[in-house]
Amino acid sequence: MKTAKKTSKKTNAGAARDTLKAAYIEYVLTHGTRPASVFRFSQDIGVSEDTFYAYAGSFDGLEQHIWTGFIDKVVSRLESDTEFIGFATRDKILAFYYGLLEELKSHRSFVLLQRHHEVTPSLVPYYLKGFKASFEQFVERTLNAGKDRGEVATRPFIDKRYPKLFWLHLGFVLTFWKKDNSADFEQTDVAVEKSVTLAFELLGKGAVDSAIDLGKFLYQTAR
Repeated sequence: MKTAKKTSKKTNAGAARDTLKAAYIEYVLTHGTRPASVFRFSQDIGVSEDTFYAYAGSFDGLEQHIWTGFIDKVVSRLESDTEFIGFATRDKILAFYYGLLEELKSHRSFVLLQRHHEVTPSLVPYYLKGFKASFEQFVERTLNAGKDRGEVATRPFIDKRYPKLFWLHLGFVLTFWKKDNSADFEQTDVAVEKSVTLAFELLGKGAVDSAIDLGKFLYQTAR
């Protein structure tokens, strides 16, 4: 019975969390701004303030949970897939990018609105701190496995910075996606494939051809 009660509590907590996140996204998209207060927001969606504060201490905290949820959902799905485990390192990174873009696409209006409303330019906005940590942890795990398989070069003092370099790369991908007007964001998929291929050739050998190929593609899409 104790186990059943614990499971029930976890299920209820998960449902409340999902309700809060979905309601907050809907509110922000509908009004173009945050709710006036946690009290008013909780009242509007029919939960207590205690329910909100059990999950997040503020709207800042809730936004961090929303963004971290985007990436954690993708990583969890991939790492539980037995086929994914056998992928080459490059293909794992590609699968991750494609999965993340699909997840963000389903919330594109919220993503673009929030990025548009940034007041103070920042390399890592407050709401992306958990997102960035989860991203870099995934990349580090994946690349370390790639080193063990001989797919990623071990370079003293440099390879420890690979996750941070991929974070900058993700910034490039998201900026490209933000401006992409192609059907189903097909151009972004091409940019991901070409840039990830280049990244892995930079980790090994033969980067010149891929650099030229990517340069031509970016030039053509910018015209």
